[in-house]
Amino acid sequence: MSKQKVESILSQLDSSPTPRHLVAYLTAKLLQANFVDYSNQEIQNSQSGFIARAGSLVAWKNGKQTSKNGFRIVGAHTDSPGLRIKPNPDGRRFGFNTLQVEIYGSPLLNSWLDRDLGIAGHVVLKSGAIKLFRSVASVARISQLAVHLDREVNERGLILDKHLHLSPAWSSAQKAPSFLTWVAQQTKCTIRDIVQIDAQLFDTHNAAVVGADSSFIASGRLDNQASCWAAISALLESRSGAATQVVALFDHEEVGSESATGAAGPLLEHSLEQIAAVQGISRTGFLETLSNSSCISADNAHAVHHNYPERHDLSHGPIINQGPALKLNSNQRYATSSTSAAMFIAACSKAKVKHQVFVSRNNMPCGSTIGPITATRLGIDTVDVGVPQLSMHSAREVCGVNDLISLQLALKAYLN
Repeated sequence: MSKQKVESILSQLDSSPTPRHLVAYLTAKLLQANFVDYSNQEIQNSQSGFIARAGSLVAWKNGKQTSKNGFRIVGAHTDSPGLRIKPNPDGRRFGFNTLQVEIYGSPLLNSWLDRDLGIAGHVVLKSGAIKLFRSVASVARISQLAVHLDREVNERGLILDKHLHLSPAWSSAQKAPSFLTWVAQQTKCTIRDIVQIDAQLFDTHNAAVVGADSSFIASGRLDNQASCWAAISALLESRSGAATQVVALFDHEEVGSESATGAAGPLLEHSLEQIAAVQGISRTGFLETLSNSSCISADNAHAVHHNYPERHDLSHGPIINQGPALKLNSNQRYATSSTSAAMFIAACSKAKVKHQVFVSRNNMPCGSTIGPITATRLGIDTVDVGVPQLSMHSAREVCGVNDLISLQLALKAYLN
């Protein structure tokens, strides 16, 4: 186990409560490695660069023979299911000042109960500037009803009304500041300066290495910040080659990817075409370059749960810390083809790491990823892979340390 890599993973997770915070954290790493920021300027023919758009990021290292060898792309997503703060959130009920929330994606709602929660997000100012913020301390809590008032909860299971039962209490003072006032204090702005607030709750418990043998990582947002870490760190460590190496991290995957900064939008396609143009590749040549390209879509997979083995196809169920999972679905919920699978297996072999195969049970719905979207939009042979994890979509998830490092090594071998 690489102690330095584990510390890097934990640092990213603790610094990134929202997609925009994650992009800010990763762009700082890229700038430190001499990548050029082309977010607000025309792309030039530098060795490496990146474009940041809100909660999404495209970074690359130019290849020496891109037209012949294509792009080698690693894709992942920056967002996680959770609870977002509504525009007019303030309420007061029975001595509690509360906030109204909107459910984002498909979180495990019960996992947000009885946790110490912070608030993070960004504001848009009249000047057009955007400022990130996050509470230093825990400021909110969604308390579960006591068992004395719901005697059958352990037998029939917890039932939550999505509109009535998820409002966090965040103070009790009679004359507490409004949410807008609190955000203004956090961002050191005046209320008049703030045009719009985008905020969400997050679990303030830091990411941690857990287990008697220190073999697990527990944290919020492992799906899919774990893959983001593996992709960017692989790019930073890789050497430039014949193909142009690209990492694309998209927002809004958990709600369908259909946005300006989602995988179904034009961000990656436009970025690739601009990179190709700077390298002197024509529009026709660009289309030919795409046919020579490949993509690894990295998004966490369901590990076999020791308490629920009947929910898995045990012949195709990945085990934590036995290697990243190669994800297949004949109905194209995953983009893996026979040739792209062989490509990933070769990368694992080159990196000297094990891999596993994941296929869902026939009676268990299969999720999807940015893989099929990228393959469809660009016509690039794509493979879906991911780190096996438990508690997917919980406020706090768990994966294997060795699996995450193995994925990073495999992605580095693929890029190289």
